[in-house]
Amino acid sequence: MKRYFVTGLLIWVPLGITLWVLDLLIGTLDQSLAILPAAWQPEAWIGVRVPGLGVILTLVVIVLTGVFATNFLGQKIVDAWERLLIRIPVVKSIYGGVKQVSDTLLSGSGHAFRKVLLVRYPHPQAWSLAFQTNVPAEVMRALPDEHVAVFIPTTPSPVNGFYFYVKKSEVIELDVPVDRALKYIVSMGVASGDARTPTQ
Repeated sequence: MKRYFVTGLLIWVPLGITLWVLDLLIGTLDQSLAILPAAWQPEAWIGVRVPGLGVILTLVVIVLTGVFATNFLGQKIVDAWERLLIRIPVVKSIYGGVKQVSDTLLSGSGHAFRKVLLVRYPHPQAWSLAFQTNVPAEVMRALPDEHVAVFIPTTPSPVNGFYFYVKKSEVIELDVPVDRALKYIVSMGVASGDARTPTQ
């Protein structure tokens, strides 16, 4: 009986959580329909609420914004808008920080996570997966030896974690893609995939 119960949980728990996240995401994106005039609302001319229409509208708005921002006039307007935002005291710190992170993570030319590393954390006898990021020039000049900046994500939520500077000689570089390493972390090591040999 216990075996059947556990097997059923293994089927329904991932499915239930997936459906819950999708419902939350679609419900949130559907709020974008509120920007439309009441007469243009889908419920006004269809008569029923159709989940997902807000997702389509959101995608269209994002793509059109990207198209607009890539031409000469759009770039000028975006630059002027950003210069205005960074002059507002509280908004400056929030917007500036979020923009820097999003530019690093989403930009095709950015280097969000360069390599997957093993570092000794939380004590010298333990190893943790980490991602190599960028070392600020000021930090690089202040440290006597060559260091690398590492972000150690927490499990199972990799958006939280710790940011350290570690001696380059004390880390192990792994021949593992970043997305696969994230999968290891999110699954708490359950989805380990193919093992690979680290290179020092």
